[in-house]
Amino acid sequence: MPKTYNRFLVLAGVLMLMLLILTTLYLVGMHYLEDKPRDFWQALQWAAGTASTTGYGGDISWHNPLMVVFVVCAQFVGVIMLFLVFPIYLIPVLEARFETKLPTDAVKTRDHVVLFDYGPAVATLLTELDQARIKTVVIEEHVADARHLLEQGRTLIHGALEDGVLRKANLLHARALIVNSSDERNAATILAARQLGYQGEILALVEDPFHLEPMILAGANDAYTPRHVLGAALAARASQRVNPTVTGLSHLGHRLQVAEVRITRDSELRGKTLHEANLRQHVGVTVIGQWVGGKLVSPPTPDMRLEAGGILILVGSDEGIRNFMTLCAGTRRVQRHGSFLICGGGEVGQKVAQLLREAGEQTFIIDSRPVPGVDLVGNVLDTKLLKEAGVEYVHAVILALSADATTLFSTVIVKDLAPDVPVIARVNHAENVERIYAAGADFALSISQVSGQLLALRLLGHQSVAVDPELSVVAVSTHGIAGHHPKDHHIREKTGCTVVAVERGEELLVEFGEDFHFEPADTVYVCGSDSGIQRYYELYPQPRERVTGGAVPALPSSPERSVV
Repeated sequence: MPKTYNRFLVLAGVLMLMLLILTTLYLVGMHYLEDKPRDFWQALQWAAGTASTTGYGGDISWHNPLMVVFVVCAQFVGVIMLFLVFPIYLIPVLEARFETKLPTDAVKTRDHVVLFDYGPAVATLLTELDQARIKTVVIEEHVADARHLLEQGRTLIHGALEDGVLRKANLLHARALIVNSSDERNAATILAARQLGYQGEILALVEDPFHLEPMILAGANDAYTPRHVLGAALAARASQRVNPTVTGLSHLGHRLQVAEVRITRDSELRGKTLHEANLRQHVGVTVIGQWVGGKLVSPPTPDMRLEAGGILILVGSDEGIRNFMTLCAGTRRVQRHGSFLICGGGEVGQKVAQLLREAGEQTFIIDSRPVPGVDLVGNVLDTKLLKEAGVEYVHAVILALSADATTLFSTVIVKDLAPDVPVIARVNHAENVERIYAAGADFALSISQVSGQLLALRLLGHQSVAVDPELSVVAVSTHGIAGHHPKDHHIREKTGCTVVAVERGEELLVEFGEDFHFEPADTVYVCGSDSGIQRYYELYPQPRERVTGGAVPALPSSPERSVV
């Protein structure tokens, strides 16, 4: 019989014994002390009323001091039974009886992914696997977390590794095992899986980077440090040197430039579509993308709306970009100089700083602790401290804080002090990403997004991972388009690429009037994503000598870009 039911029987026995004792003592007391004899049932009624604190019936006063002391003691016994004994013994019995029982096996599941220990790092992965229609089984040792997952509709098993929970999860018929507990627990789980005879793929999420190799030796196929990957992703978002938004411009020298311009709330461009703004004809620049809510919208369409707070990516000559800044009131150019202000000197912040410094960037770290590498010690919510660090003049602010609430409030403070400075935020829980965007962050990345997409990349392939398009500028010939205006072939609609400039002799053209047409000797520069440029090559094949003699091929996405 379960332990809780044994307790219930003990409680019932104690209650009956206590009522019998109180009844007997009351009978004796009323007969010899009060000289008011009562029969057994009257005494039992009094004992029950006193023990349950509901009343005494007809007996409400006593005269003998010993009887009064007895009644007072009986009252306290009733209170103790009601408020201490019942919750300790009775409530667990009721919970065990009416609470939903947690599953303890998944023997019928096949071709599934087993996740040992749920946490923020695998939340996005579960969503990715759901979208790919791959079954998952989560092994959770903690009751509260297991119930939370059960309420979400997850297939789970509650149990401990020592109780053979891997076998109960039907691991031998699973396609992969992902371990997401402490490093020691992960190693024990991997060894147990291999001893069980599991030959499939095991992926480990590791806390300490020094444990990567030991985790492989324990039997994992691969191991990842999510916090370091998150640091790399934040650095890639922050610095054009680490991961440029647009590649392939170096061969153009200074004739064609890329600028990032923020649209403020009082900008005359706010709310207009790209067609209504007609920037190429008015100021001689081409919009190749817009950052909105941390997403790069590219290629832009004529009906793309220019959002307040959005950052336009412009390509044009120096003169064209200057004209844009002069004529388009309420826009501010995002500066690409100065140091990066990193708030948070923990593992993620230090990794971001390391990668930025390796790329030749300057960094300045604020943290509440005087740990190595921290330049200024203090509270990141202190406006005086932020001003002392030069928040208004930095390249960008990177919030690498351990608490999402602090990150959110820091975002509000930084945007109030320096509204034009980009804010890149680390987020711990994926559900807080939208809140931090609403607070004003330009980019927000959660450890769940990064590690989840990294694992999905390994399990499902590149196509399952949502990545931002990486834009490249390539030089192509006029083969297939000579004698025509760019609009004639609907290049953007067919390929997703934009013609940003034409080199004609010593002249670089960035404006294409109605009478413009491509000439055979022109060099055409088109900008687009890797897939877009590949489509361009398929529609307009390039002569072999042209491709090998000067074209800039689209660059493949880097591994860091793929997981961001």
